[in-house]
Amino acid sequence: MRLRSLLFVPGDSPRKFAKGAASGADGLIFDLEDSVAPAQKAEARNIVSGWLDNRDPAASFSHWVRINPFETGLALGDLAAVVRPGLDGIVLPKAGTAEVVQLGHCLDALEARAGLAAGSVKILVVATETPAAVLNLSGYCAPHPRLVALTWGAEDLSAALGSMDNKHEDGSWLPVFGLARSLCLLAACAADVAPLDTLYADFRDSEGLARNCRAARREGFTGRIAIHPDQIAVINAAFSPSAEEIAEAQRVIAAFAAAPDAGTVGIDGRMYDIPHLKRAERVLAGLAQG
Repeated sequence: MRLRSLLFVPGDSPRKFAKGAASGADGLIFDLEDSVAPAQKAEARNIVSGWLDNRDPAASFSHWVRINPFETGLALGDLAAVVRPGLDGIVLPKAGTAEVVQLGHCLDALEARAGLAAGSVKILVVATETPAAVLNLSGYCAPHPRLVALTWGAEDLSAALGSMDNKHEDGSWLPVFGLARSLCLLAACAADVAPLDTLYADFRDSEGLARNCRAARREGFTGRIAIHPDQIAVINAAFSPSAEEIAEAQRVIAAFAAAPDAGTVGIDGRMYDIPHLKRAERVLAGLAQG
């Protein structure tokens, strides 16, 4: 399952489902939480479950649902409506590791009811939306077996902290939000799951999005959440290796394969060691996911 680009679509807007499906995203996140008004929650469940029931078997993207947080009392109803054939994963908001375990238990029962293979529904956590969640990110060092990715969010954390803003005037993150972002990256890598950067709010700024994605990839993020179909092509390009990167990775792997007992190899006058080999393997593993 490739998680390079995941596009949010409001759960009560079938028109946007169709646009999302044509966007080229690796996954669609059908949202039952923030983008759906309270009066529309029940209808959104019905719409999303209907889409899953009629999922195109030839669709190249994965199907995710962001449920409401457990604390709202709505999560169990969301899960009962959407855990069915066609669902690939649940996006869990405002959560820590305890809620991940709770969700896992719910999925165990609901998968059995729906006739799904045990463990088939995966979990992606929005892991930094409360102060407690940020402080407990180290809990992901012992990952849940369903967990496949962590992402982070600044808006809900801003509200929880009472922050007036979350960015400097130049667009860079204020320290506490930069810390949350860095800790999310570290927690995801410690858990050996995909670290996904948060959304880029200005969906009209393609150049800014591209720069921001390239910087995130250099840091170690492997994909990004999107809020508009026009962002998908930019995200996919930024988080895909270039032809030069692929060629270099192939040379590094071939050089180590030719010298299986070596800890370092020389290529064109430059020395490469085991961390370079691991990086090269990750580049080609990403291609295989696609």
